[in-house]
Amino acid sequence: MMLHTRFKQIMVFLLLLAPMLAHPASARGIGFLGKQYKEVASLPDGRWLVLDKHALRLLDAEGKTLHSLDVRAEHLDTRVINSQAGAEVQAVVFDADQQQNWILQVEPQQIRISRKLTPVSFALQSQCLYRDAQQLSHLFMIAKDGQAEQWLLSGKTPVKLRNLALPPEVESCRVDDRQQALYVSEASFGVWRYAANGEGIPERTLVAGRQPRGEITGEVGALAVLPQGLAVIDADDGRIHLLDAQAQVTLHDLRVPNAQALALAGDALLVLNNVGWQAYDLQPLGLGQASLHPATVSRQLPLIMPRGQTESVARAGDAADDPAIWVHPTQPARSRIIATNKKQGLLNYNLQGKQVQLVAAGRLNNVDLRQNIRWPGHKPSDLAIATQRDEAALALFALDGQGQLRDVGRIKTGLRDIYGTCLYQPPAGGLEVFANDKDGRFEHYRVEPQAQGGQAYMGKLLRTFRTAGQPEGCVADDQQQRLFYGEEKQGIWTMSASADQPSEPQLIMPVGEHLVADVEGMGLYHGQNGSYLIASSQGNSSFVVLDANAPYAFRGAFRIGINAEAGIDGVSDTDGLEVSQVNFGGVYRQGMLVVQDGYKRLPDGAQNFKLVAWEDIARALHLQ
Repeated sequence: MMLHTRFKQIMVFLLLLAPMLAHPASARGIGFLGKQYKEVASLPDGRWLVLDKHALRLLDAEGKTLHSLDVRAEHLDTRVINSQAGAEVQAVVFDADQQQNWILQVEPQQIRISRKLTPVSFALQSQCLYRDAQQLSHLFMIAKDGQAEQWLLSGKTPVKLRNLALPPEVESCRVDDRQQALYVSEASFGVWRYAANGEGIPERTLVAGRQPRGEITGEVGALAVLPQGLAVIDADDGRIHLLDAQAQVTLHDLRVPNAQALALAGDALLVLNNVGWQAYDLQPLGLGQASLHPATVSRQLPLIMPRGQTESVARAGDAADDPAIWVHPTQPARSRIIATNKKQGLLNYNLQGKQVQLVAAGRLNNVDLRQNIRWPGHKPSDLAIATQRDEAALALFALDGQGQLRDVGRIKTGLRDIYGTCLYQPPAGGLEVFANDKDGRFEHYRVEPQAQGGQAYMGKLLRTFRTAGQPEGCVADDQQQRLFYGEEKQGIWTMSASADQPSEPQLIMPVGEHLVADVEGMGLYHGQNGSYLIASSQGNSSFVVLDANAPYAFRGAFRIGINAEAGIDGVSDTDGLEVSQVNFGGVYRQGMLVVQDGYKRLPDGAQNFKLVAWEDIARALHLQ
């Protein structure tokens, strides 16, 4: 209903302007939008926000002032927020005198100041709003020298999400929410596109370059995101380049001498030059709302919020890697998360995310554990095993009844560059371990306690096998006696976990539409309604879920987004993960998923691990 109403409002607006929009190359001025308004924003119901030298003004559809705020402001941007009560408009302006941003809510007859942010610590050059896939509001603030910050405006209070390093001399920025793309114009070079969502490495693509890198001849000026493209001012040449939906190809040029600013009103591109504001109809050019096709909107995976997170690891860079879950024998809420820091050793967290122990065991990569392991003549024990890369060995750690770790020795392997590992408890008891090498080799050991003195445990090699490419993540299903492992560039494989009953590997999910290389960590969830295999699809920062039994049907995929209320950032570039069906209490009564987060935001920091409630996953993927 709201989209229908919005469409009718846009059509009325365009009909009123029809004489001016008869031909996109011969636009005429919009009467009440005079050149005294340096920035304008069209609102859904026909009203306007305009900035002059002295105030921010709210105008009705005929240009009559409804309300104004006395402020010497610049850098106006707006977003429509869909709420239960209808469409609301959020706006932002920068108070040039106080050097701080005003976050505004536009009401029917007035502009209300929602918040004033802390004064910025640099000379602001440009800023723009962003509405993410979770419908959370963000603000990008950019300095002339390239310093930049992304702030999360949703939640209890605005907070800085991350720092960015953007090009110098940024003249303008705008975000295409549909594409989740941040566009910035570097005056002397061109227009760059970045991912706006804040996760991962801020890679950039040049989408409109100055000659000889592109078609722009002069300095690159203001930007405007169109319903189906991007508009860019070519300041010295008197042209406005209209790019396609991917901002890769120039579809049309508008000749507008002395163009200074851009805005959008429905299917009309508004341009300010020395004459004033003029409107150009985008629909005949195939760049308007009616040109949109569902295929142009990227498919969005379900977004699940993390319910908790661990403290950051004590080393910067690529340090945190792989978690395991130890379950307290009588009080599951006192269980532990055991995780590797590749630059330090083995970490021990409680379920509130507080680090309670560090075992400084060097460069540990992957870790797995089993509880209540039974060997003839020995008491049941809990054991965690991690790959120790400097020693090309398996590092063994005993866990006591409270989940405290104790280093109990090494098992040397024949692997040159040991990498991933997972444990297996055969039906007859005991413990076995799979370890792999970056060159594709797997070694399968039986772990046995020593009868007396010396090292506590020894390993007996049972078999070797290999993959064509690089493996890492693996998990063994003790119930079904199956091994699942990932070949990073190829997909997920399964085979018998029993050395006595070997089987040929079967590719159950290749890299492709749902699974994007690299294939990383994986875990098994055994629930009342079924058993599931969860794997990290690192290439698109998502997680795939399959049935853990043949024919291993695909059950869905999801991403982990921002929990704004709890102040927990989203997840990207995950290496290792672990999942458990145990009732840990509270939101984790159906179990939990623990994942490594490759980029810690909110604020920026060293890597950590995020905790996700299984019931949230089951609800999103309809697994219940």
